[in-house]
Amino acid sequence: MEQTAIEFKNVTKLYGEGGTKAVDDISFEIKEGEFITVLGSSGSGKTTTLKMINRLIREDAGHIIFFGEDISGMNEVDLRRKIGYVVQQIGLFPHMTVAQNIATVPELLKWDKKEIQARVKELLELVQLDPNVFADRKPKQLSGGQQQRIGVARALAANPKVMLLDEPFGAVDAITRLQLQNELQKIHKELGDKTFVLVTHDINEAFKLGTRVLVMDKGKICQFDAPREIMRNPKTEFVANLIATVKEQEAFWSELK
Repeated sequence: MEQTAIEFKNVTKLYGEGGTKAVDDISFEIKEGEFITVLGSSGSGKTTTLKMINRLIREDAGHIIFFGEDISGMNEVDLRRKIGYVVQQIGLFPHMTVAQNIATVPELLKWDKKEIQARVKELLELVQLDPNVFADRKPKQLSGGQQQRIGVARALAANPKVMLLDEPFGAVDAITRLQLQNELQKIHKELGDKTFVLVTHDINEAFKLGTRVLVMDKGKICQFDAPREIMRNPKTEFVANLIATVKEQEAFWSELK
């Protein structure tokens, strides 16, 4: 039986003096090992939803359950050690080498030195970067795409149960973005039991990567389903309009062929 990794129960987040609902009474479940993409435009509540999982933002109402435990009663440091976090602004430490950047959390956890070295090598190979070439480089010696791969490797270093990715490929060019999407998909498949939650405003990225896609608009969930089901049976006008943009792109490309 599949274990529930993350569950939101009637979660609301308010902002500002007027109490605007950034997230409005949402409920959903994510199973262990899923690759969930959260799709929505700016202001839809998607990033707020993501950041509530690791308590960077606190909910105002409802409950968020992490592997059966309400996160409101968990130690924040312990919770975040179980969660990898990747953002668009990668935030690698510029004075450290690639290997030192990846080793940051294992060193905080006081792993054995040989264990850390083996983990760094394993993760560099996982993200398709030769350890012999890249381990001793500084971040400024890497391309944007290479830096983003190191960001993913660093987030995976302590073997977290869940990976949160907040528009991780938004700052790279289209070709590099496609390569990184393919690599991330491969990494998720190879890791097997890791749960990935990725926020994006790009419908093509959401449908390419997600085993299920959570579509949000104005703080509410419009639909949460497999990409194919959303394409076939959009549940709201907002989702139908999203799908229409994809179909228009398909028509455009077919005319060029």
